[in-house]
Amino acid sequence: MTGFEKIYKTLNKRELVHPDPLEFLYRYENKNDREVVGLIASSLAYGRVNQILKSVETVLSTLSPSPAAFIAETDSREFQKILKNFKHRFTDGREMATLLTAIKEVRKNYGALEDCFKEGMKKNKRAENALGSLSFFVEKITDSFERKETYLVPHPEKGSACKRLNLFLRWMIRKDDVDPGPWSDIKSSILLIPLDTHMNNICKILGFTVRKSADMKTVLEISAAFSKINPVDPVKYDFALTRLGIHPDMKISDLENYM
Repeated sequence: MTGFEKIYKTLNKRELVHPDPLEFLYRYENKNDREVVGLIASSLAYGRVNQILKSVETVLSTLSPSPAAFIAETDSREFQKILKNFKHRFTDGREMATLLTAIKEVRKNYGALEDCFKEGMKKNKRAENALGSLSFFVEKITDSFERKETYLVPHPEKGSACKRLNLFLRWMIRKDDVDPGPWSDIKSSILLIPLDTHMNNICKILGFTVRKSADMKTVLEISAAFSKINPVDPVKYDFALTRLGIHPDMKISDLENYM
């Protein structure tokens, strides 16, 4: 067993998910709800984890019992009313309400967020990874925003690592004890690593990069390194590796115990 498989077998467990916004997806069995909740939860996954969980909980509490059904059946102007007092760091209620409107419009036009992403795949048939498809998806989501852009769903072409969007895709496409994978017929091989400073530091230790900046160039470099280890599922080890230094009982230095 390789070191990566050892760390996956040991740490890729449902009981180690908390505190992680991924846990909100487990509340819902319906794939429509899971993709809607996944985009909401991942878009707010910046800042202190306790505040992230609180903010996601606040939004979802207004959309119960079925977020997908609520968004589809509610007038977009109502989103502004129910979220007028919402605040998550520099995301206010107006921006969050616009994201709900964007989700409503994309699902109305394509049938599902999944189908929108797959349309992007059709336009990028020869692509080796999800970058082109993700760009198409983001363009359709940001059409609802005044300036065609939002920090909640950043454009990949602008150089950002798009950690939260790649996290969203991991949740949607992979399926194991941790990732629910409600989307179907999309190969995990196209996924890119959800990269932040923490994961970048781990990958420096692994020798996958020497770049200081956790940007899209680094994402592609690190993802290529993981693809050499596991071409079918390059982000398989993401959750397990990031427990080191995130989980209160684990440190990055513990990595040497597995490799």
